[in-house]
This record gives sequence, structure tokens and C-alpha cells, in this order.
Amino acid sequence: MNTLYWFTRDLRLHDNAALLAASKSDMLLCAYVVDPRWFQPGPLQSKAMGDHRWRFLWQSLITLERNLRALGQRLHIAYGKPEDVIPALVHNHKVNRVIRSRQPGTREAGQWQVIQDTLPDTLFQEFETLGLFTESSLPMSLEDLPDSFSKFRKLIEKSGERGPSMLRIRTLTALPPAPGFPEDNRGECPAVKKPLHPAPFTGGEKAGLARLQEFLFGHHAIDNYKQTRNALDALQEWDASSKFSPWLADGSLSAREVAETIARYERDETRNESTYWLWFELLWREYFYWYALKHGADLFRRNGVQHKRRPVTFYGHRFKAWCEGTTEYPLVNAAMNQLRETGYMSNRGRQLVASCFVNELELDWRYGAAWFEEQLIDYDVASNYGNWQYLAGVGADPRGLRQFNLEKQAQQYDPQGLFIDKWRGHAEQPVGLHTVDAADWPIS
Repeated sequence: MNTLYWFTRDLRLHDNAALLAASKSDMLLCAYVVDPRWFQPGPLQSKAMGDHRWRFLWQSLITLERNLRALGQRLHIAYGKPEDVIPALVHNHKVNRVIRSRQPGTREAGQWQVIQDTLPDTLFQEFETLGLFTESSLPMSLEDLPDSFSKFRKLIEKSGERGPSMLRIRTLTALPPAPGFPEDNRGECPAVKKPLHPAPFTGGEKAGLARLQEFLFGHHAIDNYKQTRNALDALQEWDASSKFSPWLADGSLSAREVAETIARYERDETRNESTYWLWFELLWREYFYWYALKHGADLFRRNGVQHKRRPVTFYGHRFKAWCEGTTEYPLVNAAMNQLRETGYMSNRGRQLVASCFVNELELDWRYGAAWFEEQLIDYDVASNYGNWQYLAGVGADPRGLRQFNLEKQAQQYDPQGLFIDKWRGHAEQPVGLHTVDAADWPIS
């Protein structure tokens, strides 16, 4: 059996059921496809891949290649459309099986189907490696996934203390040979740009596992996680939150590895409300993964999974001011400047800027979600679009539209204005909600 393993969001050797299945082959070609379309603006003004995530992803790929070389393998990094690259590799290397991890997102599902249609005589297999559970181990069918997180959490916890046993897959120590290490065209990939500020994250499996151990057993920061998690300047207060999300997003770190390490910490060190809360938020990520698989294209539609029509539009000047941090709202500006310059923003900051986008600026939430997709190092299609729908009142929140009092939030989380000052929240020429242009003349 000659196998092509298509790495996607599973850039690791530990706890990787898909790679384990691929290892049972006579020949194994490990490939990652960098799609040129990621770097081009889409219909919602933004690109699918910005500089910060591309830098992190490239670091993860180089780390993965180094780990594969230690097992006598290598990583074939191809620059091109997967619909073209994968069939060409299959034909060139006489591959008769293609394996990848199951992906949420309609774009990914569509590509997978096109490739299967192109190669009708090839065996295709998908494995669930992105979350805590497999579909068969969920205490409900995917069709019956609850319409709110609370119902989902209760069903999971009712099925066991932390749900069914999440048996991690062993870390592979051997792999079949590659087909002569064929040359790839990685040199055509976009250049990796240097960051404006020292990069807060380093991509790769080694760095992700190290951060997991550091946050729990090194600094014991998990002990107070529930009290510190809302820190606004998450990059300054590094241990206020776990920072696992970038590695979870590209699969350099397994969600099951995180869950098991939390459980081990509770056995060996302490168990309290904060240790539970980290698991609780891991479960939120899990919910959105299955939510995306269930709802498909509705995850990206303006009216959301609720099909709830809201009067929104697109004001170009408001959208630009939000992206560039020049709105009338200093706290929002500061958070947006931090995001644009570092690729990261605290969870509290994300809620506030999204609330402003939907409520004060009265913009179509999809444009904000697309900007996050371009900018965030830890972009995850299910969590990103699921959270934006949740806040816009068209998704998984039964209470509807959410709006934060921005002035009150600033007083609570930045009482001395340090975050606003550091990230230049006071715009020199803030852009108001209304502008005057030629269409508005004459003015009486």
C-alpha cells in the first residue's frame, strides 16, 4: 500500500490517529499544500492568511519536517491548489491511498470532494484528530448536537466526569520510507516577513508541548486561571491565560494532550475552579468544532445558523477605522492596534471589538470575522465564525444579540488607561460614524 498523508491542521507526531493509520503502509509520502489563494483578498475584503499566522505556520512546518527527518521521512511542501497538487502527487508516485484529518469548513470539504472525484480509483480516508472526541464517542449524534453550549456541556459531563475516556495515540517512533524524497516547490511560497514587535509565539510541536508544561507544572499558572483569564493585555501578562490556542489551531498541540495534562495536574497537584475552567474552555472549542461540521455553509451566512435576519450593511469608512484603530472608541482602537501589529488579542478584547463592530458600528459581522481570519495567529475556522455568530445574535447564543458597555469595560479592565496608552488607543483623528461626501451636498 502506497500512502499519501496530507498534513493540514495536525502538524505533530504525538496523538495523531491519522498519521498512525498512514504509518501502516509500504511507502509513505508526507505532504503539506500551501494554497496561493490564502494570500489573496476575498469577497469580504480580507485575506485568508496574514503575515503573523503565515510566520507561525512556517515555523510549525519546519519543526514538523525536522521531526519527520528523525524518523527517516521528510515533508513535501507544495505551493499550489490542493485540487491540482494532490492528484499530481498520487499519479507521480503511484499512490493508492490518501489520508488526512477531518476538517470543519466548507472550503476544505469542497476541496476534499473535488480531489476524490478526480481520483475515483484511489482510497480516501479521514480521521478525527482535531478535537477531544470522535463523532462515534459523542453522547449524541451529530444531527442532534444541541443548539447551545450549555446543553452540550451537560450531556458531555453527564456521560462521565470529563466525558468518555480520551485515549491518546502514542507518539510515533518509526515511519515507512518516502519515495526517494522528491523535490518540491516550497521556494515559491511567500516570504516570511519579520514582525514589527518581538514575536510572542514560536510555531511547532516542541514549542506547543513546552508551553503546556510551563503553564501547568512550571509556573502553576493554571491555579488562578479563572481569576486572571480576562486580563486585557494578554501579551504583557503572559501567564494570565494559557496561550495554547495558536498551537491547537494548526494542530502542533493535541486537544487530548491538553485535556489529559489538566487531568494529571488535578491528580498530582491540585483541583479547583480554575483547573476546571481551563477544561471548560477547551470544551467550548470542541463544541464549535462539531457545530461547524453540523451546520456547514450556514456558519458563513449573514443570517447565521438561526436564519435570523438583522438589518446590517457595509460602511467602508467604519470598517477601515475599525481595522486601523481610528474609531471613536479608545479601548477598541488599542485592541485592534495590538491585533494588527502582533497577530494576537485577549479573549476579552475580542469580545469587545466584535461587540463594537456589530452594535456601535452596525456592520455585517462577516467582515469582522474575515478580518480576524487574516490577522489572528490562532485563527480556527469553527471557533472564529462560531464566536462571531454567537455575539451577533445569529448563532449558538439563545439570548440573542450581545452588547458590551465599552466605557464600563474600560473602567473595569483598564482603569488607569495603561493598555490604551501602550497601544495608542487615542486616535489623532478619530473617524465618526457619519461622514460627509459628495452625495451629501449641498449642506443647508
